[in-house]
Amino acid sequence: MENTMRTIRFHNYGEPTDVLRLEEVAIPEPGPGRIRVSVRACGLNPVDWGMCRGHFAGQLPLPRGIGLDVSGIVDAVGEGVTDVAIGDAVLGAADFMGGSSAGASDRAIMYYWFRIPDGLDFVQAAALPLAVETAYRGIDTLGLRSGQTILVHGAGTTVGFAAVQIALMHGAHVVATAGATYADKLRAMGALVTSYGDGMVERVTELAEQPVDFVLDTAPISGAMMDLIHIVNGHPQRVLTVSDFAAAVEFGARASYGEEHTLRYDVVGDFAQYAADGKFTIPVAKTFALDAWRSAVEISQSGGAHGKLILLPDSD
Repeated sequence: MENTMRTIRFHNYGEPTDVLRLEEVAIPEPGPGRIRVSVRACGLNPVDWGMCRGHFAGQLPLPRGIGLDVSGIVDAVGEGVTDVAIGDAVLGAADFMGGSSAGASDRAIMYYWFRIPDGLDFVQAAALPLAVETAYRGIDTLGLRSGQTILVHGAGTTVGFAAVQIALMHGAHVVATAGATYADKLRAMGALVTSYGDGMVERVTELAEQPVDFVLDTAPISGAMMDLIHIVNGHPQRVLTVSDFAAAVEFGARASYGEEHTLRYDVVGDFAQYAADGKFTIPVAKTFALDAWRSAVEISQSGGAHGKLILLPDSD
């Protein structure tokens, strides 16, 4: 019986394409309260590249793996796990804090999971966890209520795309900034959409036709924080960013990292069911075999992914 697997990980900090390696390592065993899956799909996220560059430097020993979003088939369960069994299809998050490998592997230890509902494939399942958790938590933290108006800045990102749908589910009026790739899809969902760049404040104000209560900034860092604060009538605490943490500190806005938030993994299972029912979606840009990881990293860092990039370990 095989006792090794392939995994992508880094042994020192630096640019992802410089430090990441595809290696053969021992298959990990799940500890108490954990499960192991044979990975069918692994979603990549900007946080993976932040980790490579030292985001958790000093907090975690090296080597370290990448890939937090995982779907797969349970092949081992740890002590105390009673809600899934070997052979079940699940989605959730790899336990990247607890081991030296993560989801970008043939096998992965998971620290939270939900059964994949009928009608949802492994690729779509792996696109959900981090985007749903981050978007839902941001909207929840802002306190968005039915009838209020929110600007989702960067709605073409996976987190932004999720946030637009979640805000609409809350009964909010949604204005979104996005490029051409997803503008029509966002409009079809019910959002009012405009472009980034010069004149954004005026365009958003005109589209909204009423005061904008909140801004959720899901865009890559763009230097737009002052404009976003202006859109909410100069109240920085009505702006929450999931990306530009330095600007949040500088201008007094809120940030998804650093506040004492309760992580909202609890809602991921519900959104998996919504996705299976055709009521929610995260766009998938492209899939890659595990040994083609470098192409995925380069596309992600280019800013031109236009959707989720997914590794498929079992496709090699």
